[in-house]
Amino acid sequence: MSAFREEPACGRKRAITPTPFLGGFECSTHRRADGRRLDLIAATGHDIWAASDYAALRARGLGGARDGLRWHRIEVAPGCYDWSSALPMLRAARDSGLRVIWDLCHYGWPDDIDIWSDAFVARFADFASHAARVVAAETDGTPAFCTVNEISYWAWAGGDVARMAPLALERGPELKRQLVRASIAATRSIREVVPDARFLHAEPLIHVISGHPEGEGAANAYRSVQYEALDMVSGRLCPELGGDPGCLDIVGVNFYPDNQWVHGGGTIPLGHHAYRPLRHMLADVHALFARPILVAETGAEGSARPAWLHYVCSEVRAARRMGVPVEGICLYPVVDYPGWDNERPCAVGLFSTPDPDGRRSCDPDFAAELARQQGLFADISGTS
Repeated sequence: MSAFREEPACGRKRAITPTPFLGGFECSTHRRADGRRLDLIAATGHDIWAASDYAALRARGLGGARDGLRWHRIEVAPGCYDWSSALPMLRAARDSGLRVIWDLCHYGWPDDIDIWSDAFVARFADFASHAARVVAAETDGTPAFCTVNEISYWAWAGGDVARMAPLALERGPELKRQLVRASIAATRSIREVVPDARFLHAEPLIHVISGHPEGEGAANAYRSVQYEALDMVSGRLCPELGGDPGCLDIVGVNFYPDNQWVHGGGTIPLGHHAYRPLRHMLADVHALFARPILVAETGAEGSARPAWLHYVCSEVRAARRMGVPVEGICLYPVVDYPGWDNERPCAVGLFSTPDPDGRRSCDPDFAAELARQQGLFADISGTS
């Protein structure tokens, strides 16, 4: 598979974030297998405390964020939009000076739409167009969007194993194509409103090996399929979906400690001989797509947070030395959140859940490692 041709230097756009580090707010809004809809922006208190949350990021030297506009909350009836849940967040983001990438569909959609229908694509494109107008009016600078988050994961979780809505089995490829159609339609509708808008396509970055020689073919297929959604968006695969290279802007890779595993087995731990260095995985992505890269999600839980950040940052710097244009790293989620399936407290963030006054404590070990890594990236920038 050949790579796309890189844009000429004179045509390259500014980095999507002004600093190497961003903070991501968990904004999933899907329905679980039991039918309950999640709303992680509300569950973490971020909808109420957005201004102080953004200020906390700025105080720690984070110049950007990933956040979400909740489609199911905004489109209250077909074609009828209520922006009251979004405007306070948009205005707080603008006042903070943060560069925010807004997710438009983070696994959730209004209940009255059949996700398998043409109406899903049309309704999402219309929502995206209206969202672009509102975001542009409330944003200083160029708006940035992630249209459909993690198409590949959603296709598996919602289309193959019924972990989340639409709760389908063995329909993953069909769901992937539908989500790609929606993403492409949304991208085009946004560009009609904001021609210079930036776009992030965030996908899981994985490595899978076989536990025995007979399974090598299945492991290879698993590794290669991770790029299908990006290939579809770019028009390199399934061009009948409407994709083209212009639809692909920033390639986001979501990378966690459990993103490498044995096919049919367990996680490959960091330090294992079969563990693939992140630097080489990033180089693969750039060789395939010739686009700037953002580590769009990364993080660990509990005491593993500082060590994982140390590893990811070291690998990103190594990738940069190899010529891979990694623009930044998004700490995700940047605040602790209740688990999807059981609401257990997940201590994954730089910041805790809020107290009644909206104050969040900052994990001291995680913060110390972040400050150390910021210094290392600053040293590199100062000598480049």
